Amino acid sequence: MEFLPISLDAYRLGFIGAGKMAESLARGIVQSGLLPPSRISTALYPTPGPPIDFESFGVRVLPKNENVVEESDVVIFSVKPQIVKNVVLKLRPLLGKKLLVSIAAGIKLKDLQDWAGHSRFIRVMPNTPAAVGEAASVMSLGEGAIKEDGQLIAKLFGSVGKIWEAEEKLFDAITGLSGSGPAYIFLAIEALADGGVAAGLPRELALGLASQTVLGAATMITKTGKHPGQLKDDVTSPGGTTIAGIHELEKGRLRGIFMNAVVAAAKRSQELSEK
Repeated sequence: MEFLPISLDAYRLGFIGAGKMAESLARGIVQSGLLPPSRISTALYPTPGPPIDFESFGVRVLPKNENVVEESDVVIFSVKPQIVKNVVLKLRPLLGKKLLVSIAAGIKLKDLQDWAGHSRFIRVMPNTPAAVGEAASVMSLGEGAIKEDGQLIAKLFGSVGKIWEAEEKLFDAITGLSGSGPAYIFLAIEALADGGVAAGLPRELALGLASQTVLGAATMITKTGKHPGQLKDDVTSPGGTTIAGIHELEKGRLRGIFMNAVVAAAKRSQELSEK
């Protein structure tokens, strides 16, 4: 089956699944100005927690998933890994030559292509900072995805952060690091703020300082290109306050704990892909 490039100026984007990740991506894409909200659609279905108001930022909400597929050139499956097979199989008669994207953790391209009935599929692992334009995403192209498809998806996800391309065999590790990673950093920021409160700071000030400090540190790495170890050494004076704090972190095996968290999440992603 031959696939023709999709028009970058007129394509329509549909989300199958209207959860938090779909909201993060849709909101980020709209805010970036890459696509007008009138060219983005989804269909609501019952999800845990309060419903997401996609219409509040202009995205069209259609009655059924079938309507979303029919009106879209690019379809992003953002449903839970446990149900993606049933969802794709149900929509299979409508998928035709559309460019299909899956952001479901642990679901392999081979299975996605078999269920869809064609191989124009791209697998992407984004993360929730897409909602504020700072996602870390990785993509892997299916057998039938053409070069222009990869460029389209790179531009789409690049509008809400940074995107890399990697072999699919690395996706479990990617899931453990960047897919789950924001939660680790949220926990770290909360812990830093608690430390500030324990040292006598007001809660609001402590949380603001912790959040900005993490943002600033990450920005220094991305903008200077320096290794984090070098940046750490640059602010660690002999016998000073920073080395005293680092000593405590090392005693608590902080680096080992973070490494274990990534490996545990990667292992869970692998388990999901084998079910």
